[in-house]
Amino acid sequence: MPGPPLLAHGVGGRQDLPISLTELVVGAVLALVITFLALGAHWRRPLLDTDDESGRPVPVRLARLVDTTGWAWGVRLLGLALAGWLGVALLAGPDTPQNPTAGTVYVLFWVGLVPLSLLLGPVWRALNPVRTLHLLATLAVRRDPEIGLRPLPPRLGYRPAAAGLLTFVWLELVAPDRATLPVIGAWLAAYLVAMLTGAVLYGAGWFDRGDPFEVLSALAGRLAVIGRRIDGTLVWRNPLDGIASLAPAPGLIATVTVLLGSTMYDSVSNAPFWLRFQQGNGLPAPVTGTGGLVGVIGTVALAYVVATRAAARRGHADRSGTPRQLAHSVVPVAVAYLVAHYYSLLVLEGQRTIALLSDPLDTGANLLGTADWPVRTDLVTPSGIANLQLTVIVLGHLLGTLLAHDRALRLFPPAEATRGQIPLLVLMVAYTVAGLLLLFA
Repeated sequence: MPGPPLLAHGVGGRQDLPISLTELVVGAVLALVITFLALGAHWRRPLLDTDDESGRPVPVRLARLVDTTGWAWGVRLLGLALAGWLGVALLAGPDTPQNPTAGTVYVLFWVGLVPLSLLLGPVWRALNPVRTLHLLATLAVRRDPEIGLRPLPPRLGYRPAAAGLLTFVWLELVAPDRATLPVIGAWLAAYLVAMLTGAVLYGAGWFDRGDPFEVLSALAGRLAVIGRRIDGTLVWRNPLDGIASLAPAPGLIATVTVLLGSTMYDSVSNAPFWLRFQQGNGLPAPVTGTGGLVGVIGTVALAYVVATRAAARRGHADRSGTPRQLAHSVVPVAVAYLVAHYYSLLVLEGQRTIALLSDPLDTGANLLGTADWPVRTDLVTPSGIANLQLTVIVLGHLLGTLLAHDRALRLFPPAEATRGQIPLLVLMVAYTVAGLLLLFA
């Protein structure tokens, strides 16, 4: 049976870098500045698709398979089966470290959902067991699942998803006894009630904007090489086209800054200076942690709004609408931090959780045949993690710079486009420096 949980957040360290931390930060900043100058000189008109109309159709056989009713119901039933397996461990298993519930929720699901969506697109929309329960209920009463008791107000946008993400990251990073079954069960019960209530009120469209995990999967999935045109055709596409076609909506800024800020706070919360402050300020740890989490997310959001409004002012564009128009450019940055920060946790603790899932009741069973799987630490080396973190973070910021540049060419007059982007470059540099220092310092 696997041993105690592995603390895998910080496998990489400064000593594992191929170059010094100073050289790393300077090199990353130079990469962004050079990219900005090159874009200004050679990318002079908008090139990315903003209407979900690009892409090359996938082979007909694959498209026909994925679009069949049998395939769709097979995936839905898989989602229900996975949720049911988790429910057995949550409701009937012992509240001990050998219970797979915490690892399943915080590692396999929360952390694993992003790379899975990067590979396959918005998979949680198809797997979501709550969406399936709502669908089955509407079929039973012969009601259109898309129709609720009232129309979904456009002004809601992504705000419910942003609120849901904030409560979940608080649960994961701050809540007392967050790995215990009563705490996890209470949050999941509240999530279930909120999602089903929203679906009854507004129809199945509620999940697209209100379910925090569907929204996370959809945002990451827009960076996948497989997607759908606006007419529903399954295509191979440029990932930048996928994210460039993300329509601005209320709450999108809050959503992406919660994702980015919460990951940064996770790094801050493990730093020696924060641990000393938390232990010495006399306040309960949850109070300090809540303040720190909200403070970091607020700082990330404030920096974004200030920079984008400054860009609008310099580019002679609408200052109130520009922040929302550029929010899509933060998505690859947030996804990069999630992958870089949690990759080692997913690999190491994910293996342990898969082993524990074979015995959800801790009776010595081996129902899935995985109970005796050893945790292979050779899959994660300090130097390998350091190199991956460096590559992913710099790549995420470069993609964000490309997306912001293309959108700026649409928002700003041609003569002001490059000058207007200078505050955006400063923002990307600030995010990059902060992220690298938090991960490697």
